[in-house]
Amino acid sequence: MNTLEAVKALKNGEEYAFKFLFDKYYNRLVAYITTYTHDKMSAEDIVQQAFIDLWNNKKKINENKPLKSYLYAIAYNRFIDTVNKDKRQNIVLGQIYELALRDIIDEDNEALEKRILKMNQIIKTLPPKCRQTLEMNKIKGYKYHEIAEIMGVSIKTVESQMSVAFKKIRKGFDKENLHLLFINFYKKINIRQTKNSNLSF
Repeated sequence: MNTLEAVKALKNGEEYAFKFLFDKYYNRLVAYITTYTHDKMSAEDIVQQAFIDLWNNKKKINENKPLKSYLYAIAYNRFIDTVNKDKRQNIVLGQIYELALRDIIDEDNEALEKRILKMNQIIKTLPPKCRQTLEMNKIKGYKYHEIAEIMGVSIKTVESQMSVAFKKIRKGFDKENLHLLFINFYKKINIRQTKNSNLSF
């Protein structure tokens, strides 16, 4: 089977054709995207998603144009989407952190202490892996791809664990309308941990 035959079969929904193209281009695409991400695990996630896009849009493939160029374009666009997503998240987190700081300034120490204690209690109820992922990111400052490498999991798994933690914390503070103020609490905890061993996770 050649690439053109595989493309025609793929457009008809033949899974063997998809496997043929996956085996042929996967490693090349990972190497290509790694030149941008400088992280193989992240590149693998992006390329895998690119192949999912290929399957989902198989009917739209133009048989008269090189599939290789089409695949590389999909993978690159997926990489750009990831970069833009990270930028949006950083902007949102920055805004939340700024609002958190403004609110904390107006709070008295006793109220803040109670909220930190509550935060501590919520985090202790998280599943072990979820709690470990949250601590590595928010306390130790590791990036998602670094956590994935250390824990031996995919970046998607790290994102899933963080999502579980966010939902649990938001639910715990919903009535007080605190949302994601835990970002600032972690910074407070880092300072307090050097003075007070009671704040441990």
